[in-house]
Amino acid sequence: MHYRTLGRTGVQVSSLALGAMNFGKIGRTTQDEAITVVDAALEGGINVIDTADMYGGGESEEMVGKAIAGRRDDIVLATKAGMPMGDERNRRGSSRRWLVTELDNSLRRLGVDHVDLYQIHRWDPETSDEETLSALTDLRRAGKVRYFGSSTFPAYRLVQAQWAAREHHLGRYVTEQPSYSILQRGVEAHVLPVTEQYGLGVLVWSPLASGWLSGAIREGKEITTSRSAFLPHRFDTAIPANRARLEAVEQLAKIADEAGLSLIQLALGFVTAHPAVTSALIGPRTLAHLESHLAAADTVLSADVLDAIDTVVAPGVDLAADEKNDTPPALLDSAPRRRRASA
Repeated sequence: MHYRTLGRTGVQVSSLALGAMNFGKIGRTTQDEAITVVDAALEGGINVIDTADMYGGGESEEMVGKAIAGRRDDIVLATKAGMPMGDERNRRGSSRRWLVTELDNSLRRLGVDHVDLYQIHRWDPETSDEETLSALTDLRRAGKVRYFGSSTFPAYRLVQAQWAAREHHLGRYVTEQPSYSILQRGVEAHVLPVTEQYGLGVLVWSPLASGWLSGAIREGKEITTSRSAFLPHRFDTAIPANRARLEAVEQLAKIADEAGLSLIQLALGFVTAHPAVTSALIGPRTLAHLESHLAAADTVLSADVLDAIDTVVAPGVDLAADEKNDTPPALLDSAPRRRRASA
């Protein structure tokens, strides 16, 4: 396992981090299985565990808490808030009112008195940066969080948040958690250069592209990944974007074979090769999944292999652009793009 400094914090973290989204109802991973996965991950050198309040409606945090009981100090523990936690309109977002309340809920579920990294799960256009950063700064001063970061923010929002922190003399985001894989390389164009400019640590999620790069999805094979059951449109090969992904996977599998690597090793080695990336978040449902991921812990891709990958998916290109989670609101809603008719 390789270790890197998380941004400019001085904290040393493993190049692979354990994502706990699949613990509980989402991945159907039981508590006993979660404990087994956490045990093996720590033994394999992983020292970062990342979860979120909304994973299973809090179930993931509860399961992580039980799995790490008695060894909290050896783990860099991260969670997130901001996504809806029920139907009530104020149980979401990044207002002071919600963040203060929900952090206490997360600490209770995790069974700890602080988290090392508290992340805003998505940019909240309804809340000012000053409001959010002020609340996070106070939570840090209270000792409930050590650092705070963002997740899936567009590049311009990362810059705006850094400016707001300096303008209002507040703590700043020290990490960003974007989606990044061989099949989704859009963050290379703007997000990753910004994180390098501001010295942010980067924990990338979905490095296996929701299972497309796991080796389980190949031409002529029935797609049976866990996500295909509740997101079938993302795996329907009749859709052009999915067809393009499948064709890319076949080419990437050949590159992996020629390099003597598994597709998982190729995929994880690719994202951790980027100089802006600190850790790749893996989300195994089972011990077998974890073991296949840990086999990539020391993978270092040669320049020839990285160049070959570039010929399959060009730098900065997303093969499924409609699945991006950092699309600016002005591209999703026509109102900001149209001048209002005069009275």
